[in-house]
Amino acid sequence: MRYAFLILLMLPVLACAESVRLVFAGDVMLADGPGRLITAAGDPLAPFAAILADADYRIGNLECPLATVGKPLESKIYDFRADPRAAIVLKGRFDAMSVANNHSGDYGKAAFLETLATLDGQKIRHVGGGRNLAEAHTPLWIEKKGLRVAVLAYDEFKPRSFEAGADSPGVAWSEDSQVVADIRAARAAGADIVIPFMHWGWEREPQPSARQRRLARLMIDAGADVVVGSHPHVTQGTEIYRGRPIIYSLGNFVFDGFKLPAAKIGWLLRLDVDKHGVPSWLTFAARIDEDGVPHPEPGARTPCGTRSRLVAGGCVNP
Repeated sequence: MRYAFLILLMLPVLACAESVRLVFAGDVMLADGPGRLITAAGDPLAPFAAILADADYRIGNLECPLATVGKPLESKIYDFRADPRAAIVLKGRFDAMSVANNHSGDYGKAAFLETLATLDGQKIRHVGGGRNLAEAHTPLWIEKKGLRVAVLAYDEFKPRSFEAGADSPGVAWSEDSQVVADIRAARAAGADIVIPFMHWGWEREPQPSARQRRLARLMIDAGADVVVGSHPHVTQGTEIYRGRPIIYSLGNFVFDGFKLPAAKIGWLLRLDVDKHGVPSWLTFAARIDEDGVPHPEPGARTPCGTRSRLVAGGCVNP
């Protein structure tokens, strides 16, 4: 325990002066309980405000359209749609949101386009989806402190009908050959760091599937520096492959309606990146209440690592 705590204290030091601090959050759903809280002038992100503020760039997965138009798809059991005014809680807390997930198209293409426009109106960038196929596969470029980071986002959980077409809006679908090509193209375009942000895996499964493991390794072999995932609604394992970290699922971040205890615990991921990769990374436990609001859990032990290795037993959250 003492060793893990010392590593936690050292993590900021281990990142060199030219490093950039990124934060990734799992599923952020602003309808239902969180939506009612926002309507009542509440802020579901307030408990994590300090941790979010201590980063150069913040990215989450937006697990719902922000729209007033459209109808729910009859083929889906669960569908979400948040009032566009809910986006106000994202402003100043997140710099970009991934829309590469299985709920972005819940209310159809018009609602999806309104979502993109809503994010644009709040000056929040989006990745993993767009008005056409080319835009959906365009990296999110982060340029800070002389470092160029390319974030790519993909969905591989049904329905694939949400996929962007050559001239139609939608999400970036996780087709292996296209993912590899996008990673290599980002590197060729001058990316110092490439990060795929995946929406994958089976819901409520605490361990990554064989498919997730194969694809994670394929992406790193293609040039990714770290792989980050969401979608299963529970956290999954972490590992190091070829000296590069894989965080398979961050679980939920802002989400209500789950009875499963594991679905009420998520991770917020903090990455320090530099031109050589990931000097250090740390996850913060987020305990989610009945309204879908995440709360930090000091003293929780969660996965973390230094360059090329995991810290045995994880780190203690401050």
